[in-house]
Amino acid sequence: MPRPIALAITGGIGAGKSTALDAFRSHGAAVVSSDEIVHHLLATDDDVRDQVVAKLGREVLGADGRPDRSLIAQKVFSDRKLLDWLESLLHPLVSREYLTWRERLAALDEPPRVCVTEVPLLFEVGGEERFDEVVVITAPTSLREQRRRVARDDRDARLLPDREKIRRADYHYVNTGTFEDLREWVGSVMRELEAKATA
Repeated sequence: MPRPIALAITGGIGAGKSTALDAFRSHGAAVVSSDEIVHHLLATDDDVRDQVVAKLGREVLGADGRPDRSLIAQKVFSDRKLLDWLESLLHPLVSREYLTWRERLAALDEPPRVCVTEVPLLFEVGGEERFDEVVVITAPTSLREQRRRVARDDRDARLLPDREKIRRADYHYVNTGTFEDLREWVGSVMRELEAKATA
């Protein structure tokens, strides 16, 4: 069996990247999100913990002695230099983790045909080179604001415009409908990718 086709999902805050990831999972793709990997690193990697504490202070530790993402966010999202530092620490580690995950999938007796990773800053960090195909999810600003789970900060200003992401992506979906609409579209993408995987 060839290795799974590696697909990245990207898009702006509130566009529906996580929902799209769920839709790919429902169609049989192996999936992981960068957010899950960051959570894992903060919870288990002692070197990451030590560097975060050295830079941000012990006040970012939770009751369990591990870095608390909400406490970290309070510090870094109001300080561009600290955010840049945190991203420079985590992005290479996140990339290493999902590349290792993909290698493990490829080594399975029956590997999946498609593996999907949600990568919010894919184009911004040059991560698209690590993937075979890219999906960008977009939605109107008003709808994204309704879906937004975090307070507005300067993160949006640091993202590439949607039109540039669309130009560089292989697939584009405007996420204004229901989950079933999205799931149906994802099914069509999966059929294309699975056909490539067996070609």
